[in-house]
Amino acid sequence: MKRHTIVIDTNALISFVTDRNKDQQGKIAGLFENAAGLRLSVLCPQNVITEFVYVLDRVYNVPQAVIKDMIDDFVIMPGIEIVHEVNLKILFSYWPDKIQDYGDAVVAAVCRARKGAMVATFDRKFSATLKKLGLSVWQPVPSTE
Repeated sequence: MKRHTIVIDTNALISFVTDRNKDQQGKIAGLFENAAGLRLSVLCPQNVITEFVYVLDRVYNVPQAVIKDMIDDFVIMPGIEIVHEVNLKILFSYWPDKIQDYGDAVVAAVCRARKGAMVATFDRKFSATLKKLGLSVWQPVPSTE
């Protein structure tokens, strides 16, 4: 059976480590459980880590040592791949005309470059844009428990 590939957006990662939205936190926890069980692959563009650090440091005032530990745990988790290379041709076909936020455009470019990938985001505007561009948005499978 083919494993799904999910590209994670910064807001999904932030939702996982904060209590800002328990529903979103639970959905991303399930995503990571499936990744850890190697039932799917989670791709994390490097810029998502950069944005994650910035938001936790500047908005949530999380100590940098704690942020570092979170990232250390995240990058060694099974099923997680940090993506350092971005296809610039794809990226610049999206930014700034189709996707104004550069970070979102990077996430979309990584998704496009991986055939069959989906984006995990809770940003409704970004989700709508992804769909208009023919990219898939990850929808959590409801629990059967």
